[in-house]
Amino acid sequence: MKPVYTTTDLASRELLDQGASQPARLAVLGKPIKHSASPGMHQAALDHAGLDMRFIRLEVEPGEIKETLNKMQELGFVGCNITVPHKLEAIDACDQLTEDAQAIGAINTILFDNGSIIGHNTDAPGLARAIHEEFGVDLGDLRVMVLGTGGGAGRAIATQCARLGCDQIWLVNRTVEKAQSLAEELQNYYRQSDHLAGPGDALYAMTPDDPGIEEAAGHADLIINATPLGMQRMDPLPLSGSCIQPHHMVYDAIYTPPVTALLAAANAAGARGANGLSMLLHQGALAFDFWFPGQANTTVMKQGLTGQK
Repeated sequence: MKPVYTTTDLASRELLDQGASQPARLAVLGKPIKHSASPGMHQAALDHAGLDMRFIRLEVEPGEIKETLNKMQELGFVGCNITVPHKLEAIDACDQLTEDAQAIGAINTILFDNGSIIGHNTDAPGLARAIHEEFGVDLGDLRVMVLGTGGGAGRAIATQCARLGCDQIWLVNRTVEKAQSLAEELQNYYRQSDHLAGPGDALYAMTPDDPGIEEAAGHADLIINATPLGMQRMDPLPLSGSCIQPHHMVYDAIYTPPVTALLAAANAAGARGANGLSMLLHQGALAFDFWFPGQANTTVMKQGLTGQK
């Protein structure tokens, strides 16, 4: 068994399962992927449910997703999770998309079903559950600033905020055109709802160094980091620490390291903060239920994440 597998290991079932007591039937695909805590969580759920298979990390290069998924299907995989940087690319490899995946425009979960590749997204509802668990509030009741709306996770988070009717959403991205494009897509949620403000009063697109970013942040209740900034020790902050105030809730979707520079800045400002482990748990439980309806056990999965018994 290996801590990380590559597409070369998919050459045959014999090669893939060499030295293992159970067949690999589930995986998380990304690059890099060695940091992923998903295997511990899902393996605990598989063992608890009495499902004789194992969950692996699979490192996949950009541009190789479709070929990889086809090979996994040939080898009899049940499904997989998709993470950075493949959440947008993987859509094109799917034969079908669930309603959530269509609405969000990105996927993080795949089910192989009777020759079809079905794409789904559990990031969005997983985030809503995580916010309630960490801060005791409903995401839809908050004004939210989302950092990094150009990628799959950021799209999912921002879309969920709009679907739940958040009063105001600030979409922050280094390429402001991507944030503006997403804002235009999300306007329909406000036009179709009984939201008191029109879409022009609810959605804002800006860059992290916009002159008005500090004032905008001051109006937000919740700041969510959906960028990869914070995974490496020398990464810059995704948002200036001067923007964080004591009233803020700060949620960093990163969970390794457990305390990022952004969360340290939140603590220094007297704000409440939480890392992405709870989002990982809840999106994982929803994914497990997508593969095996009704069989996810969040208590067991949390123990698998934290190493508790």
